[in-house]
Amino acid sequence: MNGVEATSDWIRRFHPSVGAASRLVCFPHAGGSASYFHGVSSALAPDVDVVAIQYPGRQDRRREPFLDSIGALADGAYEALGPWTDRPLALFGHSMGAMVAFEVAGRLARDATAPVGLFTSGRRAPSRFRDENVHLLDDAGVMAELNRLDGTDAQLLDDAELREMILPALRSDYHAVETYRYVPREKLSCPVWALVGDDDPKTTVDEARAWGEHTSGPFELTVFAGGHFYLNAQSGAVIDLVRSRLAAHLTP
Repeated sequence: MNGVEATSDWIRRFHPSVGAASRLVCFPHAGGSASYFHGVSSALAPDVDVVAIQYPGRQDRRREPFLDSIGALADGAYEALGPWTDRPLALFGHSMGAMVAFEVAGRLARDATAPVGLFTSGRRAPSRFRDENVHLLDDAGVMAELNRLDGTDAQLLDDAELREMILPALRSDYHAVETYRYVPREKLSCPVWALVGDDDPKTTVDEARAWGEHTSGPFELTVFAGGHFYLNAQSGAVIDLVRSRLAAHLTP
């Protein structure tokens, strides 16, 4: 796999940093894959050991059936992370990935291996519901939604062959996102750092601020210029924020 470390079906490690003080687990957006976080891994190494979650049905897992619920995705990622809790573990999820990361954080906390922090990006808090049904649209409708969000995947869909590969994963992920229902439970105790673009059609600043309701620990909201995929243009600032928050939180 071109040097990529795949220690399980779910885990990809691009730049192993064995001496790092902490580990960051990255969860991709709907239709996304682990490779989206290759640049994050490179930028944070060797200070932070980055691993990325590879959902079924993507890239080297493309022949596996999709999982079309947030709970099933969280269960699979949580089980795979068992061997990776040997050092302080933080989670970062963008869009759908933020929801999966939140559910994984809850599972880890119940096992007394709570993460040291949760970064949520481009996603409203679980308690803020919108009735959306993109997964029920035809292919043209799904493509229109991608164009509205200005995601990089939208350009790929001009190629019929790529479109045939990408759309099923997108539809499955949208089903997972849009059928998720938050069930109130004990709050997380770790810090939650919420990140959002100021022009995101999927998440308002107020909806992102509501992540503070889901932790008894510290909460911080950072608003960037940009839309749903603000982090493509703001990657340097996002990486600096992640590095500084982890360093400050882990320094005695």
